[in-house]
Amino acid sequence: MSEVKLSAQPRNEFGKGAARRLRRDHLVPAVLYGHGTDPVHVALPGHQVALLIRRANVVLELDVNGTQQLTLVKDVQKDPVHQIIEHIDLLVVKKGEKIQVDIPIVIIGESAPGTIANLDAVSISLEVEATHIPQNIELDIEGLEDGTHITAADLTLPKGAVLVADPETLVVAISVPSSAGDADDIEAADAAVAAGQAEESDEAKGSDAE
Repeated sequence: MSEVKLSAQPRNEFGKGAARRLRRDHLVPAVLYGHGTDPVHVALPGHQVALLIRRANVVLELDVNGTQQLTLVKDVQKDPVHQIIEHIDLLVVKKGEKIQVDIPIVIIGESAPGTIANLDAVSISLEVEATHIPQNIELDIEGLEDGTHITAADLTLPKGAVLVADPETLVVAISVPSSAGDADDIEAADAAVAAGQAEESDEAKGSDAE
């Protein structure tokens, strides 16, 4: 995943009133911190940011008054009702630096007929280069039989990535529903996989549109 370049405006006004004025101007308040530097408060273009944060671990190359700063989106605060972005925390990173991030796991394929795939871990902690963060880790469950357990140690990691999570962390367990009533679990699992694939497709389209 390559970094995305954005222009950031320094800001000196704080508080709810200042934040509302920024959002009215289609801007999002944010703060840069890390590497022993003093926090830098900025405003980011709201529409672009809203599109970008739909995927995890976005790296932004910010231009702040002509100074280039590489940052990782660390936390996004949203209004719980209207889902409006209220504030973003950005961690300052350096090219070549290793950082720890949680990478989403995406299931592809279908397990053996009559079984369901229970996704126990939706993401896994890895150490990766700040400018080479994988968008996700694909886990192929095609044809896997009842009783199959896939742990973090079984995942195929991207080149250069190091597993930080416990290698014995259960990621996926394949099982047969215990009764006919559990058939709903199969449908729910299939729906979850389909939803994940649809979300990946939407994110890819959004990325292309940018």
